[in-house]
Amino acid sequence: MEKRELLRSFFLEEDGVGVIEVVLILVVLIGLVIIFKEQITKLLENIFKEVNSQSKEVY
Repeated sequence: MEKRELLRSFFLEEDGVGVIEVVLILVVLIGLVIIFKEQITKLLENIFKEVNSQSKEVY
């Protein structure tokens, strides 16, 4: 009876599920960054160019 309760509590425990979910989300995000690396780089370059041009107007 004790082994059955131990096994049941092991399967009902969900502490590891959160870790697996976080790892899967990170894998998906890293995959998206790798796939869209060029577009992300161009977007950031354009944003920084715009910030620099508008900051020159303030000074």
